[in-house]
Amino acid sequence: MSNDNPLRAYFDRNPGRLISKWEHYFDIYHRHLERFRGRAITLVEIGVYHGGSLQMWRNYLGPMARIVGVDIEPRAATLATPDLEIVIGDQADPVFLARLARQLGRIDVLIDDGGHTMQQQIQTFMHLYPAVAQDGVFLVEDLHTSYWRDYGGSYRSPYSFLEYTKHLIDQLNAWHSRDGHSFVPDGYTQSTDSMHYYDSVLVIEKRRREPPRMCKSGKPAFEGTEKGEV
Repeated sequence: MSNDNPLRAYFDRNPGRLISKWEHYFDIYHRHLERFRGRAITLVEIGVYHGGSLQMWRNYLGPMARIVGVDIEPRAATLATPDLEIVIGDQADPVFLARLARQLGRIDVLIDDGGHTMQQQIQTFMHLYPAVAQDGVFLVEDLHTSYWRDYGGSYRSPYSFLEYTKHLIDQLNAWHSRDGHSFVPDGYTQSTDSMHYYDSVLVIEKRRREPPRMCKSGKPAFEGTEKGEV
């Protein structure tokens, strides 16, 4: 794996600070973030830990990227370097999140690896997803806490982050709604290209969208087949 994935290769030889990741995350990262390498983008990672993953992102994305870590622990500020920014604040605080969005401006990649409670994950999505660029990526890690009561979740709990995101699947498809009284296209529908669920990870890729159009080409093989087509 490490020969094909530069993130895993960096992790395996780790010359820097401590990194703690589930093994299958590296392929997910590389699949969705490779297109940002070598570009002048802003990556924000919530949850600094020992700072090792910020160093990994610097190595992966290159010198043109702006790398910002966010953490509630004041001691994390000591891990800032000239090429790694650290912002201290509570990701469950809407006031802090609004201020962070204004401070950072365009966010190309946002990785939520913070406290993993339901309130933290939901508030972060609600307040920072709109700040992610039109072609950006919003990635939430460790979704298994949605099944853990001590994090505010539990299986099929209406208060869990996973259950919260299930209504976003409907909104992704809302152009096809025939029940205007139930759900209609909204800002999420218009700005979201895809949602990718993995074991403990959700990746949402943004792209400005117009209502989908059906296209056809070629000659029909049978008569009278168009009525009622979906």
